[in-house]
Amino acid sequence: MPTRTRTTKRLENQQNDEEALNDVLVAARAADSKKALDLRILDLRGITSFADYFVICTGANQRQIQAIADEVLARMKDRGRPALGVEGYDRAEWVLIDYGDLLVHVFSESARKFYDLERLWRSAREIELPKAK
Repeated sequence: MPTRTRTTKRLENQQNDEEALNDVLVAARAADSKKALDLRILDLRGITSFADYFVICTGANQRQIQAIADEVLARMKDRGRPALGVEGYDRAEWVLIDYGDLLVHVFSESARKFYDLERLWRSAREIELPKAK
């Protein structure tokens, strides 16, 4: 069996990183397309082992929160990335969509203030959502 060289491994890791970032941007744009408020992307690589990225946003009401979650789920499924789990959808105070390396948090305004994930993960690097072409 052939062995992989360091260069090959580095290229594979770079491709995986680019794919993961593309998934993050797809999820963030999906939320943005449903008028999510205060959209933030946090890069958690090197900070925690349970996820590489958070997409955090707020919906104005229960219907919008569910619409944001539905759009993220649909767009990621179109990319071949079905969610590993979804929590809180029915109550729509805090919907958590788990993609393993990516966690999408869709909050009500009050839940977002209460849990304050940005403060908790303040050492994470924030990624700006590039303008769609």
